[in-house]
Formats: sequence, C-alpha cells, structure tokens
Amino acid sequence: MDFPALARAGYAGGLPPDPRPIDRKPPALRLLRTYTPSQLLRYAGLFTWACVGLSLAFVLRPASGGIAANGAWIVFAWLVFAGAYYALTLEMDGRGRRLVYVLAALAMTVAALAIGHLTGTGIGAILLLVSASVLPWVLPLGQGVFWLLVQNLGMLPVFLARPNFSTVDAVLQVGLYLSLATLTFITSFVAQRQTEAREALRLMNSELRAAQLLLAEGERASERLRISRELHDVVGHHLTALSLNLEVASHLVEGKAAQHVRQAQTVSKQLLADVRQVVSALRGSDAVDLDHALRELVAAVPAPQIHLSLPERFRLADPARAQVLVRLTQEILTNTMRHARARNLWIEFSIADHIVELVARDDGRGAEAISPGNGLTGMRERLEGYGGSLDIETRPGYGFVVLARLPLERTP
Repeated sequence: MDFPALARAGYAGGLPPDPRPIDRKPPALRLLRTYTPSQLLRYAGLFTWACVGLSLAFVLRPASGGIAANGAWIVFAWLVFAGAYYALTLEMDGRGRRLVYVLAALAMTVAALAIGHLTGTGIGAILLLVSASVLPWVLPLGQGVFWLLVQNLGMLPVFLARPNFSTVDAVLQVGLYLSLATLTFITSFVAQRQTEAREALRLMNSELRAAQLLLAEGERASERLRISRELHDVVGHHLTALSLNLEVASHLVEGKAAQHVRQAQTVSKQLLADVRQVVSALRGSDAVDLDHALRELVAAVPAPQIHLSLPERFRLADPARAQVLVRLTQEILTNTMRHARARNLWIEFSIADHIVELVARDDGRGAEAISPGNGLTGMRERLEGYGGSLDIETRPGYGFVVLARLPLERTP
C-alpha cells in the first residue's frame, strides 16, 4: 500500500454524529481550552519577554550614557532568550529531547544574567522568572530547585555593584526576586503535575472503557448462549417427547380423534422446528458487536478529533479477534494522545476476503524513526499470532499511518 498517498488522501467515509456533549462555556474559555499547557506557558512567557523589551528600550535610550555602548550585546541576549524559550516550549513534553531542553534552559539563564550584568539593573531577574516557569517541565524537582537557586544568586554581583546598595541590600534584593521565582517555579510545577495526572487519568479511562465494553459484550454473548441451551435442552426435549407420544397415539385411535391427533402432531413438529430455529439464531448472534464497542471507545476520547469509519453491522464471531481489534484501536488512541500532538485522527475499518483491515492516520508531527513501545510490540505479536500483520509509516511533519490486517475464521 502507498502510505504517503494514503496519508494525503481525504477522509472518504461519512462522519458519524459527534457523541460529545455541547460545550456551553463562554467563547473566551473555550478558546483557552484549545491550547495545550505548554502553548499557554509559551505565550505568557513571550508576553513578559516583550514587556522586558519595552523596558530595555528606555534603558538603551541615548540619555542613559554608558549603557548604550553595550546596546548591541543587550539586544542580542534579549533575542537569544526569546529563541531559546520558544524552542523549549515548542515541544516541551516530547520524549528523548532532554539534552536539547537543558541546553535551551541554559541559554535562557545565561542570556538573562547577561542582560542583568550589562544593564546593571534587575531587568534580567524578570527574565529569570520566565526561566523559572519552564524548569519543572525540563528537570526533576531537586535539580530544578538547585538551578533556580544558582541562577538567582548570579544576580548578586549586579546589585553589589550598585553604589547605593550595601551587601545587605543586595542580598535582600536577590531574596525578593528568589521568592518570586520560587512562587513561579512551584506554580508551574503544580501545573505540570496536574497535566501529567490528567493525561494518565484520560488514558486509564480509555483502558477501563475498553475493558468494560469487552466485558459487556462477553456477558451478553454468555446470556444468549445460556438461553439457547435452555431452549434446546428443556423446551426441545419436551417437544420431542410430545411429538413421539402423539406419534404413538395416532396409531391407537381412529376416526375423528385420529385426525385431531395428527393435527396436534403436525403442530408439535412445527413448534419443535421453530424452537430449533430460535436456538440457531441465538447461537449465531454470539458475535461481538464491534460497531457499538468502537464507537463507545472513541466517544470517551476528548482530543484529538476522531473520524471513525466502520463497515455496516461490524460483528465478529470470534471474541478473541474482536478483543485484538479493540485493544489495537485503544493503543492507537493512546499513542496519538501521548505523542502525536495531532488535531485529527482518522480510523477506518474494512472487511474483504475474510480479512479485517484497519487504517489509522493522524495529522500530527510524526517522527524521524519508529521506535515501537511495549504496546505496539505486543499488538504486533497478537496480530501475528492470528496470521495478521502490523505496519507503521511516519516522518517529521507527516504524521503516523498504521496499517493492520487480521484474518478471520472461515465459517463452514
């Protein structure tokens, strides 16, 4: 299959009705909810950076004397801070990029301290507050606190160099900025932990939902099987006995009574045939309703937007194969929510020649290389256990495309 062509193709199937409730919150609040925490942090930090730039414009005016001589270096440090901050908050929750994030945080700290030393003011300490807001997202708590303390102590020589500042005044000034930086750090730390907890809760809710759906389908199948057995063993047994007794009675009576006996025998045989037909229908309805299960699973995902396309009356007779497909869909949803940063996810199922084919693609950021985790590796092993296959295609800016094939049992 041509994966790039598949990824570029539009969504051909009709969109199912959106099962999510209508959001009646104010437009401004709905707009804020469309941004991720890292995006909100980025815009707030850039706003502070811009305000610092206005202050620097006054500091660097010609009347400020010697400071204007360092204007080029101050502007350069101000721009370096913005570039490092933007790069760090662009993909702050990405994995495997810790070194890049630490280098960006280091560039921010050095640029802020450079501005403080070159201007001889506390403007650099304001930028250190912005730097403190991203440390919990980059470093563990202990390392982040140490970094926070060191970068604020770096402002001590700036205040000591002021002619009207004593050592006590300089220490108090650093302590003041350190207290504000600590408040910023703790606030960002709490927000980061809440974001992680919310994502973990969302994933657990998705897993629990899938387990509930499979359990409910299994219970319904077991109940239908129990009813079919009761009809076959009890009602069918009595109807068979009745039919045999009527057969005997038809040979023992004559005349008008024999005619009624034969009519009763015909009715009993027809009733026995109807019971057998009902039992067969109940046994044939043991298939798992994947249409209902998958739509319920997708409805539990708040983001990204899921576009689901299913065959008409999507049912599988083998519960084990149905579970594999549900688990695979769940794993795709989980990976998309965790890593893809996508706005849309298209999932399409089709059945042809006793093979179920699943094609999933998103419009996320993609990746340079594929490194399947335990989830996708386990799903590939499950599919291969039933003679199926799992293929993944991705590249940066292209998103992910997942193609899975699962052969079905051929009914005799």
